Amino acid sequence: MKQALLIGILASLLSGCAIVVSSAASGLGETISGSVLNQDDPEIAKAAMPTFMVMIDGVIQDNPTDPDVLAAGATLYASYGAVFADDEVRASRLTTRARRYALTAMCESYKPACGWQDANYDEFVATLDGIRPKHAELLYTYGFASLAFLRAHSSDWNSLAELPQIEALFNRYLDISGDEVNSAVYTYMGILLTLRPPALGGEPERAREYFEKAIEVTDGRDLSAKVEYAKGYAKLLYERELHDRLLNDVMAADPYHDGFTLSNVLAKEEAAELLAEADDYF
Repeated sequence: MKQALLIGILASLLSGCAIVVSSAASGLGETISGSVLNQDDPEIAKAAMPTFMVMIDGVIQDNPTDPDVLAAGATLYASYGAVFADDEVRASRLTTRARRYALTAMCESYKPACGWQDANYDEFVATLDGIRPKHAELLYTYGFASLAFLRAHSSDWNSLAELPQIEALFNRYLDISGDEVNSAVYTYMGILLTLRPPALGGEPERAREYFEKAIEVTDGRDLSAKVEYAKGYAKLLYERELHDRLLNDVMAADPYHDGFTLSNVLAKEEAAELLAEADDYF
């Protein structure tokens, strides 16, 4: 899931960094976010991102109720915690902060969200109907941060109980986002529907539709969708031919596509690992 989660960096990093700089340098946010997502050396991105995280923390301290800044902080911490954290303790700490920032952003913009942390499924879903298109980006950020948080706490079976809520959240996001939909949400939905086996509520065939949609809407530029498709669906159902075809497509693909380069480099690394161990699994 690491490379899939990286796709969520761009939108929130743009809005947060734009607040930090003067209007005369308002393009700096776009330049920074683009440089991270188009970096072909993951170690450079790993070394660079903490600077932005500390910077955003300072801005949040001065603007504790600004949803855009909070969303930027949530996205940076969720991305780093999910992709680059060295151990479970760090990943847990970083994604916990990410989710707190994201929840505060939603709460400041949509008051019913303030009770989400303690809401059961029915209570949570009941609040989603009131969310409007103007809240779409913040809703996406909360879902993104929650997915990173749940991944970091995957060893805790209690975290699985939250998966239906995040699925409902992303469904609402798809309902209200219109043409502005972030294509990564299709990969996230596929991941959510395959994190649990069918006996516990997983829906691999629906997941397959989402993975294929993610590939379609990006014209195959997002290689992480194919890796997650291979891991989440083909491997789960022991479809070796599909598994190998998807991963070999990733290995043969050019990783250099605007906004996807870093995640694609990581996807190619993981594809190589999955192919190397395929004989032991199938």
